[in-house]
Amino acid sequence: MLCSLIPRELFLCWTLLIPVAQTMGEMTTAYNQTDLHAEPLPIDEAPTPVELLADGTVRLIDQSLLPSQLGYVHCASVDELAEAIRTLKVRGAPTIGVAAAYGLCMAARMFDPSASASVGDRNAHAYARALMTCLEQAAHTLRHTRPTAVNLGWALDRVLDAATAAFPSGDVRVIAGAVCAEAHRIDLENQQANRRMGEHGAALLWDGMNVLTHCNTGPLAAGGIGTALGVIYMAHRQGKRLHVWVDETRPLLQGARLTTWELGRWGIPCTLIADAMAASLMRARRVDAVLVGADRIAANGDVANKIGTYGLAVLAHAHNIPFYVAAPTSTIDLDVPDGQHIRIEERHPDEITHHGGRRLAPEGVRVYNPAFDVTPSDLISCIITEYGLLYPPYGPALLEACRSARQQKTVVADHRQRTTDN
Repeated sequence: MLCSLIPRELFLCWTLLIPVAQTMGEMTTAYNQTDLHAEPLPIDEAPTPVELLADGTVRLIDQSLLPSQLGYVHCASVDELAEAIRTLKVRGAPTIGVAAAYGLCMAARMFDPSASASVGDRNAHAYARALMTCLEQAAHTLRHTRPTAVNLGWALDRVLDAATAAFPSGDVRVIAGAVCAEAHRIDLENQQANRRMGEHGAALLWDGMNVLTHCNTGPLAAGGIGTALGVIYMAHRQGKRLHVWVDETRPLLQGARLTTWELGRWGIPCTLIADAMAASLMRARRVDAVLVGADRIAANGDVANKIGTYGLAVLAHAHNIPFYVAAPTSTIDLDVPDGQHIRIEERHPDEITHHGGRRLAPEGVRVYNPAFDVTPSDLISCIITEYGLLYPPYGPALLEACRSARQQKTVVADHRQRTTDN
């Protein structure tokens, strides 16, 4: 029987951006004035960024519409999903990994055996081979949408491996079931990893701290409670009074549009700033830590993340401020030795020359628009993962974290097999 997921009920609540403190006294006042929002919204009641629906389609929160509108994109084909990833309707390394996994599940569930094998070759194994070809083609389409985020390829490879393991059955239903089960596991494991990461990272944040973050790393970008924002969420839930400086994050303003929206829903005081303001805040000693996510972590600990991250790391180092990176082990790429070998995506010039459909720069001006930059490992104070806090030297620490992840997967797989056998 083909795998299907029941859509989760979405609870939509009103959003309030908290007036934020510039001193600890004002910060305490902000909390006192927002008692109804002091307790974070339960994550189970937050909108889910990616869902596989009962009819086999994939529903995404359209992040390009936020914060003015909470709308959805329904993808009924792999090509539609690929376009949604490419145009940033869905974004964030862990979230697009989950979306890609569900994309293969969608392809498997919509596979039509009768249209996939020749008249003279219509048997179970021919259909199974045709399904495998369909999945490989779908993976190829999705894999080339966003080249920097390693979670995308990681999730696709996991689902393809599950399909390959089920292929000897020669039954398209068994293969499709294995594909959908693996996609669902990736989603659940990601949510669990984010919560454990948040618990580990919260130990780095103290009561009264001013944390600066870049881009968007909450539930929208990473599922569950998010990565870097998930750390802030867990610290807030522990009763620590935090204030967050939110970089607007040019050119697409993910910080201004998405991070402030998520922090507001959680009742966490935040202040939106232009990207260029970080240096003056640090010099004034109004930033206690910088906390960001990651799209790919090389084997030596170099981190690719949203453009502007490297500049923040340099500033934090110059002002003796800790610089933390929060990312699951699925973001670690041990096959890439260092940041120089990470492929950096370059995006369309219109993202810089236009805003809201209106041209801001002269016609014909040359534009350089890399989506990411690379922060060298020697500027990073700690990498927060679901397996704990990693400190330099990062090479051995990252290797051990990935080994723990593989061991955990093996234990879960063995338990699942024993349950099936019984």
